[in-house]
Amino acid sequence: MSKLQKILYVEDEIDIQKVAQLALEMVGALTVKVCSSGEEALQEAESFAPDMILLDVMMPGMDGPTTLKELRKISTLTHIPVAFMTAKVQPSEIEHFKSLGALDVIAKPFDPMELSNHVQKIWESRNG
Repeated sequence: MSKLQKILYVEDEIDIQKVAQLALEMVGALTVKVCSSGEEALQEAESFAPDMILLDVMMPGMDGPTTLKELRKISTLTHIPVAFMTAKVQPSEIEHFKSLGALDVIAKPFDPMELSNHVQKIWESRNG
């Protein structure tokens, strides 16, 4: 099984970006590319070639579900696993996000010490 190394993280709130990036890099020893918008993610994703994408749901302009739909149009990214990060974690909302193609949903606020473990579990569930 290939090892999870590179995460593309799309989040518009700077404070959350910093906490998640630190958590994933320091605790999870992952390489993280942060994008502040769906538009930026579309510009950066292919050249960064992530192993996995973490997408905020609520963003100004292009939201997470729209960003996912657009990323899936890029041939090199169609099979990259995606997880949404959101405070919207009612069972019906989680099912909706999974129906859009996300492997899982990570609840916000998240525990920085557990974030990389959660991401790793999602990665392993896909590749298990």
